[in-house]
Amino acid sequence: MTDAPSLFIGQSFNGEPQRLLLNRANRHGIVAGATGTGKTVTLQIMAQGFADQGVPVFCADIKGDLSGISQAGGNEKFGERAGKMGLELHGKGAPTVFWDLYGEKGHPIRATVSDVGPLLLSRMLELNDVQEGVLSIAFHVADKEGLLLLDLEDLRALLTYVSENAKQIGAEIGNVSPQSVAAIQRALLQLEQQGGKAFFGEPALRLDDLIKTPYGMGQINVLDATKLMNSPRLYAVFLLWLLSELFEELPEIGDPDKPKLVFFFDEAHLLFKDAPKGLLEKIEQVVRLIRSKGVGVYFVTQNPADIPDSVLAQLGNRIQHALRAYTPAEQKGLRAASNSFRANPGFDTAEAIQALGVGEALVSLLDEKGAPTVVAQTKVRPPDSRLGPATDAERAQVIQNSPVRGVYDTTVNRESAEEILKARKAQAERINADAKAAEEAEKARAKAEKDAAKAKAPAKRASNRQTPMEALTKTVLRTAGAAITREILRGVLGGRKRR
Repeated sequence: MTDAPSLFIGQSFNGEPQRLLLNRANRHGIVAGATGTGKTVTLQIMAQGFADQGVPVFCADIKGDLSGISQAGGNEKFGERAGKMGLELHGKGAPTVFWDLYGEKGHPIRATVSDVGPLLLSRMLELNDVQEGVLSIAFHVADKEGLLLLDLEDLRALLTYVSENAKQIGAEIGNVSPQSVAAIQRALLQLEQQGGKAFFGEPALRLDDLIKTPYGMGQINVLDATKLMNSPRLYAVFLLWLLSELFEELPEIGDPDKPKLVFFFDEAHLLFKDAPKGLLEKIEQVVRLIRSKGVGVYFVTQNPADIPDSVLAQLGNRIQHALRAYTPAEQKGLRAASNSFRANPGFDTAEAIQALGVGEALVSLLDEKGAPTVVAQTKVRPPDSRLGPATDAERAQVIQNSPVRGVYDTTVNRESAEEILKARKAQAERINADAKAAEEAEKARAKAEKDAAKAKAPAKRASNRQTPMEALTKTVLRTAGAAITREILRGVLGGRKRR
């Protein structure tokens, strides 16, 4: 038994406390179980436990009931359960900040198109390999020409520019198909209709606003995902983007005494469903390396089989609620779940998983040496905060008192790709118009000079040359005239007639 700071998860059936060591919490974990078996409650007691120890938390509220973590809880039933565990409930809420991509039930969260990047954006838009290649070319053009990509309007303007200059770009970088550009534009329209437009823009989220410890307690950041779940691809990509940002920005700190941030990824199967190989490799890399930044990632899902083995192998702390196995696929998932634990000789793990009641779980946590403990059947502790949603009035009060109130509420639209390309096009049109006007003026000037020169020139003398017809006519007339004249003279002069 170690005296290192830890979270009390619950008590095993034989009375042993199950504690999650803070200095092993960045080794990641999983909370799994069928719907209605208590996963959300476990997430809530873990999040509040971390906050009590000064560790900030980020988690998604899928059904809306996690918002109660901001309010004091406790009831007689919970009190009895806590008493049997030797635990005293304090009936308190945790310091909470509500977030919402749509800005309706919390502060807006935004990211720029450039921050998300072509790989995640392609995943969000469900593009094929060719379309993803065209999108990557577009991002390359934006980087090369200094075009800021902040919102979807910027991306649309960039794609139009790339399409209009496809021949030149194709010769320099790679082929750009007009059909692929059109497909991407249609996908952007669908994303906008699903509400994705609200996510892209400024002011972009600053990670420092998530990693706060007011009054020595960790801030719990609750993302309202009740509406976001209607766009599951957007939800998954947003959380992966956030993980990637944490990985990129936080410094290396090795294995800290406690995490710098704990990240709960609820409905984790959405992240891996139909994910291309390149994306899976990125997820595996981020999960593997982000622990050295002091970030613990906990996947919350119905079945461990939802998570690829390469990722599952990195999740050291495991809490498994009940699973049901009626179909062959469910039985396969049950075997995968039971085989992921260090066996306990006291019971059959697969049978125990199916026999668990609500609020009970199989628990295996990393010990002080970093090795998983033998799996234990455990009654999960009750929460100090409210089990159930906060009211609209309570949520509004929390938002009103938020440390980031007013920081993200108003959208900022500074000059970026759309404005730059529009200005370039307008300038090109002015230059073309000026060139055309100058050409027309030059033509008019040349014509005026020609007309003036023609007016000043002397009249040309008519030509004395005769046409053949004119010469023949004159000859005939001269011959006829001579004959007539001779006859007249003969009459006058009395010329002698020939006999």
